[in-house]
Amino acid sequence: MSLDPKIVELLSDPETHDSLELGGDCLINPKSGRRYPMRDGIPVFFEEAAGTNRKYQTMYDRLAPGYDFAERLYYWISRKPDRRLEFIPELEIPAGARVLEVSVGTGANIRFLPANIEFFGLDLSWNMLRRCRQNLQRWRRDAHLFHGQGEQLPFRDAVFDCVYHVGGINFFNDKARAIAEMIRVAKPGTKIMIVDETEKVVKEHYRKNPFTRRVYQSEDRPAVAPIELVPAEMREIASRQINAGREYCLTFRKP
Repeated sequence: MSLDPKIVELLSDPETHDSLELGGDCLINPKSGRRYPMRDGIPVFFEEAAGTNRKYQTMYDRLAPGYDFAERLYYWISRKPDRRLEFIPELEIPAGARVLEVSVGTGANIRFLPANIEFFGLDLSWNMLRRCRQNLQRWRRDAHLFHGQGEQLPFRDAVFDCVYHVGGINFFNDKARAIAEMIRVAKPGTKIMIVDETEKVVKEHYRKNPFTRRVYQSEDRPAVAPIELVPAEMREIASRQINAGREYCLTFRKP
């Protein structure tokens, strides 16, 4: 499966930001000769994660098959409204917008977005991307998916009308770089949203859950909104806790 040339025009080498070209079953940086393969129609922009990213990549690859079921079971048992209802309204998505979700996971947030958008989703976990594609087919939604890391987005500067991230940035290798990358690929005036769990969830759930405790018990970085990493020149910087203090929602606008 090949990429639409119009999509290729929006891509860049995640390391150098050079333009890319189609080359059969891969994308090529014509300046360096670097090749990025296609896997089941999805561009792959890194070979192997390192550091903390590798640890969480392994965890999410393992959890992916049962991830959606576990979430549905949680909402059924708790009888709570979907947590997305508290942060999705923060997004500004005009008709026909080009939208990027960094760490798209199984794609559950897409269901809450307008249908008349062009959606791009990137994730570190290959197995989560596979689940996402299955869900998209079931929901009859279209999206462009990419296997990559939040610290090195494979997109050109200023191409997205909406950029957001939900879950994961707390323990990225380099949170500041990931935020800078989200800013780089957003158009001027774009509102950017970052949502992740608070320390409350890490202590009360992830460090006790038998499926995640091994990973999180070795984690010594606090789960807090990275508001201090947002560049000072950004506008309307705000952070608030949502979902009964279980998550934070950080928003700001690119000048």
